[in-house]
Amino acid sequence: MVPRGTRGSIEDPREDPTGNDRQGRRLNLSCLGFVFGDDGFEAEGTLKDVSTSGCRVISTVELQRGMILKLSVFLPDHQWPLRVEEAIVRWTKGQEFGVEFTSIRLAERERLRTLIMKAKI
Repeated sequence: MVPRGTRGSIEDPREDPTGNDRQGRRLNLSCLGFVFGDDGFEAEGTLKDVSTSGCRVISTVELQRGMILKLSVFLPDHQWPLRVEEAIVRWTKGQEFGVEFTSIRLAERERLRTLIMKAKI
């Protein structure tokens, strides 16, 4: 898998104590997901800190910053997975990495937003 350019330099957002690098509300959630790469790569992971614009993933594989992925996420709100058409790996730390959702259908983003808003009530 060939890394693509990273539209700006975003390091591990957890290293910024102000949290300024993070966008939007995040749901402290642990759910099953699968990541897929362009070259047939596939891995299972646990998604955490889910927002409408991205999440943190803990997996058994180590990925590189800038890699392009697709995701299937099994959220607790439905039986079928949420699909992210394109996500970019923005930071890595061993078998943990953060992804930004760069292409996701509007209905899927709205599903995420609704889930997050309900959890904040």
